[in-house]
Amino acid sequence: MKNALPETGGFFARNREMHPPAYTPGYKTSVLRAPQRALISLEGTKSEITGPVFGHNIIGEFDNDLIVNYAKPGEMAIGQRIMVHGRVLDERGVGVAGALVEFWQANAGGRYRHKKETYLAAIDPNFGGFGRCITDENGNYAFRTIKPGAYPWPNGVNDWRPAHIHFSIFGHGFAQRLITQMYFEGDPMIAICPIVKTIPDEEAIKRLIAPLDMSNTVPMDMRAYKFDIVLRGRRSTFFENRKEGN
Repeated sequence: MKNALPETGGFFARNREMHPPAYTPGYKTSVLRAPQRALISLEGTKSEITGPVFGHNIIGEFDNDLIVNYAKPGEMAIGQRIMVHGRVLDERGVGVAGALVEFWQANAGGRYRHKKETYLAAIDPNFGGFGRCITDENGNYAFRTIKPGAYPWPNGVNDWRPAHIHFSIFGHGFAQRLITQMYFEGDPMIAICPIVKTIPDEEAIKRLIAPLDMSNTVPMDMRAYKFDIVLRGRRSTFFENRKEGN
């Protein structure tokens, strides 16, 4: 890593027309989340534009390895072993160095380690379901995990979420924070997911799907999926139907 200071200055304005409507009754939670009044535009403050700054010393040895970071000594999480990697890019396509990438997910059976979880699938005692890493000088990130399972949710009578991994990314400023989800190539449940269906742009949906990357698969160990994340701009990676989003 270089010790150069991060860029500072204003960010490209959001194009709100590219986002789905905030109110989409097919996704029941949006009925409560959708703004009831007109949005207010505020100028970015200096603290929003110039911070935060993260260092690699905040990351523990196994923070980016969900296979073992919650497991008992000598044991591992149960499930299909995979690696997820990619780049965090800004609106110009330039790699964002020193970005904090956090990720969390359900286990191989589709169950989260959460005290309010009601799904009947078993808890894996060796899988915590969360981790983090810092991008390198070119914006690259990578972590090891198990492929999450699909799970039912009380949106409709028989609605299921496709397998997915949640991401939170901080760029060079608080205004560059993005919360998103990554889906897996070839999953037929993506097309019928009520959350995904709130996005009217097929190209935007494709940007949420990680393709299988056999060139980075570890033989006799794990498959790889590649997921690039773009902060802001016309080709930004976005999540659900949040107009204020990224």
